[in-house]
Amino acid sequence: MGALHQKIWLITGTSSGFGKRLVLSVLARGDCVIATARNLEKLRATFPAAERSRLHLMQLDVSDSAELVQQRVKDALSVWGRIDVVVNNAGYGVKAVLEEGGSLAALTQFQTNVFGVLNVTNAVLPHMRERRSGTVVIIGSRSAWRPEVSPAGFYAASKAAVHAIGETYASELKPFGIRVLIVAPGAFRTEGVHAYPATIHNHVPAYDAPRDAGMARFAALAGHEKGDPAKAMELLVDVVKGEGRAAGREWPLWLVLGRDAYVDVRAKCNKLLKTMDAWVDVATDLEFDNDS
Repeated sequence: MGALHQKIWLITGTSSGFGKRLVLSVLARGDCVIATARNLEKLRATFPAAERSRLHLMQLDVSDSAELVQQRVKDALSVWGRIDVVVNNAGYGVKAVLEEGGSLAALTQFQTNVFGVLNVTNAVLPHMRERRSGTVVIIGSRSAWRPEVSPAGFYAASKAAVHAIGETYASELKPFGIRVLIVAPGAFRTEGVHAYPATIHNHVPAYDAPRDAGMARFAALAGHEKGDPAKAMELLVDVVKGEGRAAGREWPLWLVLGRDAYVDVRAKCNKLLKTMDAWVDVATDLEFDNDS
């Protein structure tokens, strides 16, 4: 592949899950990857035989301060001199009933899933704006459309937040030739996604039964998800590179992945539209009387 067509990817959270598969997919297309994770030794063990001439491994904890993240991104830029694609993949899911987790659980969840996305993206943007080129990918979740599923409310809220942030980035960055892609996967068979125990900062016995039932549902799903994460990441690379199954298609702001995600997103949209239709006569008749 010629250097002019070879993309440089910076991908966070690559020691497992979607990130691990995405690195392998990108390398298979001939591009270069700066793969990051909190634990560098674990990252080295994940890619022991990968094409190291096109793969650079780097320690990066997206929950660190903005200053530390900025320095790590500066180091990443020095590897090959540019970053064409940044993929905000690092994240995890707090399991907590809202009353039991409280603001502390919310802050912990948002530090990684929301503020980490902001800090990594903002650290890369000056470089992309200067070049007037680049792609920002945000890995969200269909959970943003299913916040009623407890005890995953904080996780759903964090993903809803980055979905909204992604849409704002898209409008703010379009004048600079920078594209944004918001990815919303359903259930895919990745490692350890439901491994975290319930977070309880304020134990409320009344929630014991529903909390335990919710945790049991997540545990039962682990390892039995229908979605193949390797296929999902292959499609993501297709979209970013405009080839394969994405060839000739218009750039999507949203990329919803998986049959279950399509069912859930459509169900939420239809539910909202139904509610709006039921209340449109009274909820829209609220202007000032005789106001010219």
